[in-house]
Amino acid sequence: MTRQLKNFLKGAFYTLVSLILLVVTKGLFGLRVKGREIVKRGRGYIAVARHRSYWDIPLLAVAFGFRHRIHFIARRGLMKNPVFNPLIRLYATAIDREKFTKSDFRRMLESIRREPLIGIFPEGTTRQAVDAKAGAIHFAQLTGKELLPVRIAAQGPYPPRYPFRFPRITVTIGRPFSVSELEEEVQGAGNRAERHRLLSERLMQRVDAA
Repeated sequence: MTRQLKNFLKGAFYTLVSLILLVVTKGLFGLRVKGREIVKRGRGYIAVARHRSYWDIPLLAVAFGFRHRIHFIARRGLMKNPVFNPLIRLYATAIDREKFTKSDFRRMLESIRREPLIGIFPEGTTRQAVDAKAGAIHFAQLTGKELLPVRIAAQGPYPPRYPFRFPRITVTIGRPFSVSELEEEVQGAGNRAERHRLLSERLMQRVDAA
């Protein structure tokens, strides 16, 4: 099978899955999407959102639509799930978040350079009260891609309370910005670690304000 055919089948399958997820998320969450017109084809973005539920992943995929295929950075442990495994192999780069190695770094960098639209959850987990990591900022600096804040706003319990309590959800895609814009807000910060901490805070503030 040629690479061209593989890419065609990969895109066709993504479109099919996106349409199925559109029906599911519309039915369960009454999903509304704002700001999709901001995303320009041919430009590179790192989409950043808070991570509160495993529903975040299909919600983002539907929000960007099949014309803007999103490639996620995923936790390697998810590959143990037989449902998630084939989707991660096709549309994500799996890394070991707990024991992050040079190999993980290289694969992430290659994926971010290759894929036009990358999805990253800086908190790295759905657990509450976890500080955002600086990875999205670091890779945006290395690749020159803009950061794209995405806010998932729920009216009702989120994550959902099964089987019947699903919130109404609006996904808002905010204005893209460069790391240099964030750096202007933390001028005079102390050492490198403190600077990255402040940059991560500013990044998540922009996500919340999208």
